[in-house]
Amino acid sequence: MIWGEAGRKNGTVRRLLAHEGRWLASLVWWVARRRFGVAAGERALPYAAAQSALVYGLTFVCVVETAGVHAMLADVPVARAVMLVVDVYTVLMLVGFQAAAVTRPHVLGADHLLLRDGARREIRIPLERIASVRYDLRFPRDGKDGEDRKATGSGGVWALGVGGQTSVTVELTVPVVGVRLSGRRDEVRTVRFHADEARGAVAAVRAARAAADGRTPAVDGRPPVAGAA
Repeated sequence: MIWGEAGRKNGTVRRLLAHEGRWLASLVWWVARRRFGVAAGERALPYAAAQSALVYGLTFVCVVETAGVHAMLADVPVARAVMLVVDVYTVLMLVGFQAAAVTRPHVLGADHLLLRDGARREIRIPLERIASVRYDLRFPRDGKDGEDRKATGSGGVWALGVGGQTSVTVELTVPVVGVRLSGRRDEVRTVRFHADEARGAVAAVRAARAAADGRTPAVDGRPPVAGAA
């Protein structure tokens, strides 16, 4: 039992370190103006714009605070050095948070939809498991809109909110497994996510889903027509 507990703790530490590595790597990808995990022929569905004003605002406040604390602790060099390291890391983490969202967009492929939450988590959905996708603007509060912080949620719902909102809802015929940053695995039947161009994302997913089945895509909620030219 002791070894099992130690193994779980080590696994959590490894996942957290991997998360740190991902957002740090995202800074490099951001500077290079490149996106991670978007192959040729796949469509990126950006979502970072909804949080950019908040993140840049917080970053500016942290930079001002760093300068102020640095000046206040001029006569205490050790504390000044410690606070400088902490403040610089905080600023770097905020910028990395935005960089991860920019460089790791949602990805629509020929046979799957990859939904991401920056560097924290992602979930891959085979297109054949998508029962419906619709524009559905929501403003979940405290993770309670279909996703409990301590459970999978109501009916197995994941909400990948950005800037306090989700705008697309995907319902599945068969659940997929989603892995949280903590390592816990959830069976997910509904995913709510945000996209900067939500209606365009819905149309693109419907078209890809229909193409995979050789059908014409659904329009305004009406079912697709099988075998239509």
